[in-house]
Amino acid sequence: MPETARLHVLQPGLLTTVQDLGRFGFQRFGMPVSGAMDTTALRFANRLVRNPDHAAALEITIKGPKLQFETNAVIAITGGDLSPSVEGTPVHNWVALHVQRGNTLTFGQRRAGARAYVAIAGGLDSPMVLGSRSTHIRSRTGGIDGRVLMKGDKLIGGQPAKGSEKLVGNEVPASLRPAYNPNPTLRAVLGPQADHFVPEAVEVLVSNRFAVSPQSDRMGYRLVGPRLVHAGPPDIVSDATAFGALQVPANQQPILLMADRQTTGGYPKIAVVISADLPLAGQLMPGDTVGFRLVDLSEAQAVTRAVRQQIDKALPPPRP
Repeated sequence: MPETARLHVLQPGLLTTVQDLGRFGFQRFGMPVSGAMDTTALRFANRLVRNPDHAAALEITIKGPKLQFETNAVIAITGGDLSPSVEGTPVHNWVALHVQRGNTLTFGQRRAGARAYVAIAGGLDSPMVLGSRSTHIRSRTGGIDGRVLMKGDKLIGGQPAKGSEKLVGNEVPASLRPAYNPNPTLRAVLGPQADHFVPEAVEVLVSNRFAVSPQSDRMGYRLVGPRLVHAGPPDIVSDATAFGALQVPANQQPILLMADRQTTGGYPKIAVVISADLPLAGQLMPGDTVGFRLVDLSEAQAVTRAVRQQIDKALPPPRP
């Protein structure tokens, strides 16, 4: 059987955490979902090395870490292009790679996107907390002691699939590799509290672009642009939040809720970004801009199904 991977963190990077698809089923207890900001990139990384979709991987933000492999390993890097290299030789995203014992994986200039994902055959074997290995920093839950990676950390992999060494060269078709754009237009479904805004607010939302503020993080992006005016008080009875919801507080500037969003919120939500476009949102950084285009629920569902079918056709999920 292939050996389990072991990695030594020589440099941690700007914000490197262990993430999977999230911690579902516990919002009613106040536990955020967390998980990868770009779930499509994570799925692709895991499938390239024949891991289950929910296997834990590293999420790397803007400035990558320096990782030394203490064993041979098969890995895949997907998501934002942060100029990865092994022993100083540039390597490609979206391709399964073999890394030899003693080799060092480093990252350089950000060329596209903001977050890269490194999946290792066998996944990362951090503690399972409430059904997930995802790191939620504010509650210090999951990952490595609920925190970002630090210099000197040791990462241990799980058991790779049999024959994982034969996966080297496996790649995501070029047609399915996202074209990350610092100024995307995201599709969104109106509501659930669109009636809490003046009628003109929806037109303002879809006719303008909003800048991602420096006061943005994995919890949410504070957007700066024209005001979205409430029809009445800016508060509602708190209800559940969703990944991609556009909530609008009293300052009338929208906040795009992301992976680490709070479990409930007391501000009205004018629209929700569709699941298929959330990975594009997950690759934004401060200074980027975003626009919105409204679609109906049936179109949102059809697009999401089509994307999932394309992924399954190109890289089928591993058999149990």
